[in-house]
Amino acid sequence: MEGKSYRKLTEAEISVLSAQGCTSESWEQVEVADGFRPEFVRTVHFSGSVRLGGNGSEIPLPGGVVRRSGVYRAALHDCTVGDDALISNVGRYVANYDIGDRAVIENVGEMICDGATAFGNGVEVAAVNEAGGREVPIFDGLTAQIAYVIAMYRHRPQTVRRMNAMIAGYAERRVSRRGTIGADSRIVNTLSLFNVAVGESAVVDGASSLRNGTVNSTPQSPSTVGAGVTASDFILACSARVDTGSMLRRCFVGEGVVIENGFSAENSLFFANSHCNHGEACAVFAGPYTVSHHRATLLIAGYFSFFNAGSGANQSNHMYKSGPVHQGVHLRGCKFGSDAYVLLPASTGVFTIVTGRHYNHHDTEKMPFSYLLEEADDSILLPGVNLRSYGTARDIGKWPSRDRRRGVAHDIIRYELMNPYTAGRVLDAIGECRALMERYPTAEVVTWNRVKIKMHSLKKGLMLYTQALRGYLANCLPKGATCRPIRRCGNGLIWRG
Repeated sequence: MEGKSYRKLTEAEISVLSAQGCTSESWEQVEVADGFRPEFVRTVHFSGSVRLGGNGSEIPLPGGVVRRSGVYRAALHDCTVGDDALISNVGRYVANYDIGDRAVIENVGEMICDGATAFGNGVEVAAVNEAGGREVPIFDGLTAQIAYVIAMYRHRPQTVRRMNAMIAGYAERRVSRRGTIGADSRIVNTLSLFNVAVGESAVVDGASSLRNGTVNSTPQSPSTVGAGVTASDFILACSARVDTGSMLRRCFVGEGVVIENGFSAENSLFFANSHCNHGEACAVFAGPYTVSHHRATLLIAGYFSFFNAGSGANQSNHMYKSGPVHQGVHLRGCKFGSDAYVLLPASTGVFTIVTGRHYNHHDTEKMPFSYLLEEADDSILLPGVNLRSYGTARDIGKWPSRDRRRGVAHDIIRYELMNPYTAGRVLDAIGECRALMERYPTAEVVTWNRVKIKMHSLKKGLMLYTQALRGYLANCLPKGATCRPIRRCGNGLIWRG
């Protein structure tokens, strides 16, 4: 709408508007652009400075209904309305908004921009630890990589300070006293938008209350907010969908993320293609493909990535009377079975399956691809057995096909099972297995990092880890090359081509 020329209303146009039930505190402050037709503005009250674009064009709506663009039964205060926009049935008023071309606003209770706001940019989310200390300021361009550095690299305070300063600068540039509704967006059957910016081609249909937030959207990557949603202090990335009674407070919803069916979240970050239904999240860093589909499932105070939560899975971040100061790290590819429970603090290794209840604050980061089971109130670890699981191979294959992002995708995702990071954890596991076998040569069960490992499981794990490492290194070689082990060390094999 910048650069468009406007003119004052003519006396004839004012007469037509008045005859159609329109009123104004000052007709002098109502301006119109080329293509404006007064017959398509009816029962409207104008206050402050209002600018209206061209109108009267046909707008096709769902169900085969065709309407004419214009303003009907509404009150506009300090607003600019783009060409061929449709505004109809506003219960209270629309104040301080710039409404894009061809936008549809219908059956809305109120749309208000009140005072200076950054539309959710700069809001600090207390992810990972509910008691704070790992806050991530959210903004329109947040990615999983940026958030990870800010939350988890607190041992690099200068880096974190500089990144926070850059985000604060962006949030300051976003501060405005006027909200925006993007071109071709649709806001219908919604009770309240308060200090909310909506991007192009977004759909807000049936939401209950949206406050202090941004719905980022583009024609290539539209976002959706659906029925009964309440959200405050939030940012939605492109291609995101929040629907069916979900509740968000101080949250970032990333690219391709789906949150629906009454899921509630507070102080949480959800990144690319995560999908959360029914359950609850609090102080969660949900990396790409974090999935929770079941009722009575709680994700709390932790880091998750490529994660799947079974029904009733939950964690506790309270211990004794110290308050919610504990956190968990559940590394890439973990799964929690039905009713699995972990008392935090705890750390779960890459691609580990957890079943049963665990109270001993395990740390299995150096034993990836394992099963963590409950047996007689003990945590039993089966090292490496998940390397042979068909489910693991199936997960690796299905994730790329479930990428819901459209257009430009900003979260960087690597799908392969073995990469330098996971291979490094396998090297750690080989060293740990050998060290335990040498230290306890006659034991039937050994205790390691507050879990128990049976000796036959340890030997099998060493074999599986060694096979996996050999396979990975072989795949790294140029085609046709040969290799052989030249020496062994505590962490595994050193190879030469």
